[in-house]
Amino acid sequence: MTTPLPSSSATAPQPLGRALLPEASPAGLKAPAAALALASGRQFWPLAASLAGGGLLLDGLGRASHLPVVPATAAALALFGLWSWDRGSRRSSGPAATDAQGWLRRLERLDEQFAHLADDGSADGMARAARTQELEHQRQLLQRPGLHLAVVGSVPSDPTWRSQLAAALRGAQVLTLHWSRPLPAATPSWQWPEPFSSCEQVVYCLKPPLMAADLRWLQALPAAQPVTLLVQLDPDQDAGSALSALRSQLPPSFAGELCPWRGPDDLSAVLAPLAQRCRHAGRELRARRQERCLAALHRRWQGELETIRRQHFQQLQQRTQWLVAAGVVAAPVPSLDLLVLAVANGLMVREMARLWDCPWSADQLRSTANELARASLSLGVVEWSTQALAGVIRWHGATWLLGSAVQALSAAYLTRVVGRAMADTLARSVGVDEPDLERLRREAPLLVARAAEEERLNWQGFVQQARQWLAEQARPAVVSNPSSAL
Repeated sequence: MTTPLPSSSATAPQPLGRALLPEASPAGLKAPAAALALASGRQFWPLAASLAGGGLLLDGLGRASHLPVVPATAAALALFGLWSWDRGSRRSSGPAATDAQGWLRRLERLDEQFAHLADDGSADGMARAARTQELEHQRQLLQRPGLHLAVVGSVPSDPTWRSQLAAALRGAQVLTLHWSRPLPAATPSWQWPEPFSSCEQVVYCLKPPLMAADLRWLQALPAAQPVTLLVQLDPDQDAGSALSALRSQLPPSFAGELCPWRGPDDLSAVLAPLAQRCRHAGRELRARRQERCLAALHRRWQGELETIRRQHFQQLQQRTQWLVAAGVVAAPVPSLDLLVLAVANGLMVREMARLWDCPWSADQLRSTANELARASLSLGVVEWSTQALAGVIRWHGATWLLGSAVQALSAAYLTRVVGRAMADTLARSVGVDEPDLERLRREAPLLVARAAEEERLNWQGFVQQARQWLAEQARPAVVSNPSSAL
């Protein structure tokens, strides 16, 4: 949980006034799991009817040869995945996030994707309400007038000092100062809550030497948020050596300015550059703050949405791998190249494109999946899985009746690897109008190798699923051919 920092707000407009900005800590969002429905493909009904007839034929051949038979609908779906690839028009990509309105439209689109992947549970209702509140808060921030500065750190307790600092920063436009009492020395999250994270500028007060807690708070500042270190020095302390020692303690990526001051009389001169920047670059500071806050919320929502997508993908992956295996048992293919083509151009990739809201055309998705499939074959995923799965067949004597069992399980495992590599590719390409096939050809071996390694870590889980699938496939054969049990 975010540790709220106690604050008060005072406004330094011209003339001097007061304004308050309510604090709001982002609520945690829970990612519910939900199921996806396969698309109907109504435009392919004549082909679907013929494939259904072919499935019945395969079913009849399987029964005549006393081999375990998959339902005709499963065989038809496996073949249907090879041919029913929609070559429809390309969808338009999302709005370009070049300004605050572009980021806001992207957030609204993400909110719609959350709704498409969500169920009707109470947890999802709470998460959706939290997202709606966060989005409305960002809209309110877009309309917020003036500039907001956060004054944090070791702020002097003298009330007159605050008045002098407000007077030193007073300009032609409204300026709201958010004051913080001493920052916590330790916190679980080290995250800046509202209203400090949504300020155009942070004025961090400290007194050398730099404490570890101050360093952690500076490192936790939102990316690209302007910060000014107001360094309080002793009257007899050399400013050059003190600032040099302080810079050596700061991280190399720190881009803020250091402003040394010794007493209240120095504030106006020390803060003159900051006051001038607020007067002349106020619009630019507001625009950067708006884009920064919206982009941060977009990154967080994108990560939460990716978690939900992976949950749905796992269900789709498991469903598709055994559908492919069933199709291989029903109609063994002479080469796994055809199988890979069916997997790459079939229902799984179509559903993955919808899951990641990918704007690529059907041809682009097919080309991407084929590149990953070729890389899987070249890296020997099939050979490794075939050798590793040979022992699984020996553990079930009844499964020797399945002449294509090893090939079917290897195809299922290959489906897992290609599917995971495709999921990683789509996740990296969110918002990209079209794939860079040349770059993909160079990176495909690495993507597939990473996907294969991750799937190997879950090898025992796949073996358990394979045993269950083999047992289900062997059971009808024993029942349908009683003489085999004699």
